[in-house]
Amino acid sequence: MHIIAEIRRRHFVDGESISAIARSLKISRPTVRKHLKTEQEPVYQRRSQPTPKLGLFKPLLVQWLEMDATLPRKQRRTGQRLFEGLQEEGYNGAVDSVWRFVRKWKAEQGRAPTIKQAFIPLEFDPGDVCQFDWSTETVEIDKQVQSVKVAHFRLAYSRKPFVIAYPNEKQEMLMDAHNQAFSFYGGVPQQMIYDNLKTVVDQVKAGKERQFNQRFMALANHYLFKPVACTPAAGWEKGQVENQVGNIREWLFTPRVKFDSFEALNQWLATRCDELSQKKHPLQKSQTIAECFAKESPLLRQITTPFV
Repeated sequence: MHIIAEIRRRHFVDGESISAIARSLKISRPTVRKHLKTEQEPVYQRRSQPTPKLGLFKPLLVQWLEMDATLPRKQRRTGQRLFEGLQEEGYNGAVDSVWRFVRKWKAEQGRAPTIKQAFIPLEFDPGDVCQFDWSTETVEIDKQVQSVKVAHFRLAYSRKPFVIAYPNEKQEMLMDAHNQAFSFYGGVPQQMIYDNLKTVVDQVKAGKERQFNQRFMALANHYLFKPVACTPAAGWEKGQVENQVGNIREWLFTPRVKFDSFEALNQWLATRCDELSQKKHPLQKSQTIAECFAKESPLLRQITTPFV
């Protein structure tokens, strides 16, 4: 799903040709054309690559890997050398099976190759970035006091906020929150920045590399935005929306608000977000947030249909 999303973004957003994408990703042009028509996540029947011939040799391979891990990096055997060693022991399978097993073992042991860390910029162009976060607030719905989950969106250039409340933060709520936010903004930014939420990220790898949730990637693929996950313990990478959480709590949820339904609460929250946009922009002090958003709005990608 990740390669499909990249192909669609590069063609539909960046205007890159099918031939250029095929050359860059080293895939055929028919494959690129097929993926350009794909929005839903593919279904695979086989979830793992079998290695029947390697099976009997796995204990020996693990023993070699554990021994190599105690050696200086330059003295460790490559995947090719390990493969050749297994051949001397009677292994007659493919080298790819050995390489896959070595990569998986190193990843599980936390010894995967280090990826140079990338940093998320603190200055943003119009239409480029939106930051996302959840908060927990206490409200009164239909005369019942309850904790609710509030989805926070913040356009990084204009600082335009959008918040919407749900009973919980399950993935269905995450998906609906994006539909509502993009409808509110009238378009979609180039990138969305997140914490490493379980509904967004399945696995945190080295540096900025992530294994994104397949269902979430279907959402990103539909709207053609690039998802970016923060470095663990680096909240400053989405500091705007983290500051927004505290401000919104003070401005909108203190004292406790009372509504008959979630629908009434969320209508009020959307109205208040528009009202808060009349505040002065923190950097462009001669303009309001709403005036900066007026510049940003035309640069957001237009929505054709909501994600289902």
